[in-house]
Amino acid sequence: MLDYRDQFTGARVVVTGAAGIFGTWIAEAFAAAGADLLLTDAREEPLAALADRLGARRLAADLGDGAGLAALGDAVEHTWESPDVLVNNAGLYPRTPLATTGPEEVRRILDVNVVALHELTRRAVAAMTAAGVPGSIVNISSGAAVRPGAGGSVYAASKAAVEVLTRSLALEAAPHGIRVNAVQPGFAPGSEVSALGAGHVASMRRRIPLGRTSGPADAPAAVLWLASGDASFVTGTTLAVDGGRTAGDHTPPPAAPAEGDGR
Repeated sequence: MLDYRDQFTGARVVVTGAAGIFGTWIAEAFAAAGADLLLTDAREEPLAALADRLGARRLAADLGDGAGLAALGDAVEHTWESPDVLVNNAGLYPRTPLATTGPEEVRRILDVNVVALHELTRRAVAAMTAAGVPGSIVNISSGAAVRPGAGGSVYAASKAAVEVLTRSLALEAAPHGIRVNAVQPGFAPGSEVSALGAGHVASMRRRIPLGRTSGPADAPAAVLWLASGDASFVTGTTLAVDGGRTAGDHTPPPAAPAEGDGR
């Protein structure tokens, strides 16, 4: 990964969903680059352990709860004069088969994945604008936004909404010098917080054209680049960092029949 300490030393960075695998990797990358971090997650114990290890501020908050979202919104606006970077990484990804998914679960997913992102972006842009900070907001999307799977329809719809919001909010924030972009991370093998079975990981790896799963430096490198001055002319875009997974079908074609074969 490029050394961004010259751009992020002392930068004020908020990372939501910090206790998850991508949130942890992103927080670690910003910490290594010298940023001043505010980390949040609904899971208090892993959040506390991460924040203590990185010397970061923390706020445990359930973004699907109105009070938790309001508390984090206040922290985004008032922990500093303004944040420099907001990474909207928090998200829910339950399996939601059509036959067993009612409106309350749909609302819960959309509240965390879409409503909270919109509200935190609104609060961050307000603080950045008032302070004259040319900030950056990076939203974490998913390949499901363009390549959904069965049993994940609500999640896929929420991530499609994230990408549309990224483009539209970028237009509104641009006059204030604030950039809004998104990253689609590739499949990661899980963590202590979100463990995945070895068989599932191996199956997913076979579907990735570059032949490996996402590692600790992949998505964070994209997030830091988009948040940095090196991407100062980039806004309203989504960057897929997925080993080619969303480029197309990687399933090997069946063997061609031998010449003269009558099948």
